Amino acid sequence: MKFFEDIKLGDVVTNGRHTFAADEIKAFAHRFDPQRFHVDEAEAEKSHFGALCASGWHTAAVWMRLMVDQRRDEAEAALARGEKVPALGPALGLRDLKWLKPVYVGDTIDYKSEVIELRTSGSRPNRGLMTILSSGVNQKGETVISFISTTFVERRETS
Repeated sequence: MKFFEDIKLGDVVTNGRHTFAADEIKAFAHRFDPQRFHVDEAEAEKSHFGALCASGWHTAAVWMRLMVDQRRDEAEAALARGEKVPALGPALGLRDLKWLKPVYVGDTIDYKSEVIELRTSGSRPNRGLMTILSSGVNQKGETVISFISTTFVERRETS
């Protein structure tokens, strides 16, 4: 994790990778998005998807988990080196969420986030605002999810 002044436009963070299994797709869907093509293989075959596929919300939730894990690991490494860890958040939400391709059983999605905008905060002088474009790409190189989000990032000592 970096202080606001250390972040550059175009910086890319690899959040992680996840392979979607049938039991996990169905468990998530039964709980949060119980549409037939997410919970039943036979029904999914008859749908416009043609096979069981993950909920878009599931693909987004996996990104969130991987991003939190990646940031935690980065913070722990910085602390182990004796470095101060900058505060991050809260996030201001997301926009332009797009589910571009279905995520089928066995698909492996690589998630990353790229810094696309930086600006200082007018309301919080000790914070900057970082905007990232996050995406997930399957094993075929196809982008399956993308969205933009903005979050506060701690600045170094300001006078």
